[in-house]
Amino acid sequence: MYIEVMSLCDAATEAQGKLNILGTFDTIFSQKLPAVCSHCAVALRVRFSRIEKGEHKIKLNLVDEDGKPILPSLETSPKVDFPADFDSGVMNLVLQIQGLKLEKFGRYSLDLAIDGRQEASLPLYLRQSQT
Repeated sequence: MYIEVMSLCDAATEAQGKLNILGTFDTIFSQKLPAVCSHCAVALRVRFSRIEKGEHKIKLNLVDEDGKPILPSLETSPKVDFPADFDSGVMNLVLQIQGLKLEKFGRYSLDLAIDGRQEASLPLYLRQSQT
């Protein structure tokens, strides 16, 4: 398996096998706490080889610097399938997040596990704006 895309973004959609991403970011600026991001999304595109066909458990966690969860785990178990004459296939996944509330300035981490194994991690920074 290969993570082709993992992005925290303003918006994302999936249509007819295409993953559409708008406004990828890793930093949120806020003057006060708690900071609230009214809407964002996680866009994920994973390529699986022929031998990896079948169901996979996908889990995303957003944690603070101390490892404390910010949101409940986002979990799904998609079945990956593609034609027998293909060497590989992709799975696109878009997770919408509404009302993301961050209580303190600093570094957060968006962690991806597939089948119980850590596969990728993205930083998210909450910085105090100067204006």
